[in-house]
Amino acid sequence: MATTSTSVRRFTLLLCALLAQLSVTVTAELKGGIIRRKGTAFVDSAGNPFLVHGCNFYWLMYQGASPDSRPMVDRVFEDAEKLGLNVGRTWAFSDGGDRALQKAPGVYDENVFKALDYAVYQAQKHNMRLVMSLVNNYESYGGKPQYARWGRQYGHYVPNDDAFYTSAALRTWYKNHVKKVLTRVNHYTGVAYKDDPTIFAWELMNEPHCESDPTGNTIATWVKEMAAYVKSIDSKHLLEIGLEGFYGASTGSSRRWANPFNSDGAGTDFIRLNKIPNIDYATVHSYPDLWLPSWTNSAKLTFLQIWVNIHIKDATNVLNMPVLFCEFGKNDRVPGYKPEQRQQFFWTVYNSIFSSIHKGGGGAGSMLWQLLPKGMEAWNDGFGIFASERSTSSIIDIQTSRLAKAKVALMAAKSSKPKARRMLL
Repeated sequence: MATTSTSVRRFTLLLCALLAQLSVTVTAELKGGIIRRKGTAFVDSAGNPFLVHGCNFYWLMYQGASPDSRPMVDRVFEDAEKLGLNVGRTWAFSDGGDRALQKAPGVYDENVFKALDYAVYQAQKHNMRLVMSLVNNYESYGGKPQYARWGRQYGHYVPNDDAFYTSAALRTWYKNHVKKVLTRVNHYTGVAYKDDPTIFAWELMNEPHCESDPTGNTIATWVKEMAAYVKSIDSKHLLEIGLEGFYGASTGSSRRWANPFNSDGAGTDFIRLNKIPNIDYATVHSYPDLWLPSWTNSAKLTFLQIWVNIHIKDATNVLNMPVLFCEFGKNDRVPGYKPEQRQQFFWTVYNSIFSSIHKGGGGAGSMLWQLLPKGMEAWNDGFGIFASERSTSSIIDIQTSRLAKAKVALMAAKSSKPKARRMLL
């Protein structure tokens, strides 16, 4: 039998070991707390302006799930921090397939979930927040098609992939996934996602489409239901839909002319859907190279300028909410590509955002597609940005500096120091 002194020593050693482990994995939360919306702007918990300067790295969880590729997660956050980026967008889903988070409805791989935990943990360490997307419209990483396949396997009536929006079973599975992610307690920090300031926002779906109902009614009904459900679990964090920005029937010809092609069949509607209760900000994606492949580079730039500015105008005057340009980029694989063409595209987006901030408009930030670290060259889809490529990263650096000055000026204006507002000019 152990003596009292021996037991005390053992308990003390055990406690010290536990505290040592905690000291490694738990870090202080991000300054500014959970970001919220105030009119057409974002603010932190102290009411200070929060200007989004971000990127996409959808693959964080996938790469983090393997010890061999996990260093890529570390590297990309290091690069993002050096560039001054403050928000990243990533997938909080992987349905079926390789390194699946959700292997079957309600069946999760804990190792993959820990990889998502690790991404959140690393984001916090590098002063970044994350937009977490909850399902894909496309086949990649499972998405809507995988839910439809599961539905058929379990004997449910699933006539097409769009039954994802209407099938009671599929909607329940999606809700279960939402709850699983939002209530997840991070393995590395001990903080539930729904309480973590590292989460900037939840995204209902990446680029939702519903070709079987071009009226937009099906997606509108789904968004209303799911937005309310997300907020019933987490009312603190921001919520967005994941739209590309296509105008629909609610705006008639007054706006649909701005669409890059006849997108009526997509069943989405930028104005109508973003007016649904519980949606906090609007999103837009911008891909002239994919949407308008036969156009000249000059014509694509003109389209981009109109596309960005018209959405800022509508976010400001019609929706009275912020708008983020959550995906934009220039494909370096198009014929005749030159680095200065990508520079022009970035300046077009960044200048419009900066101008909107100066005017107090709804243009609240942008997120380039996609940031890649050294060692992930094979993942470059033509839009990949590497921090070492100064032709583009130098422009990102300038925008970082401009937004930092703009934030100082906005805070000074808030404190009734109008002279500092000139820093925005």
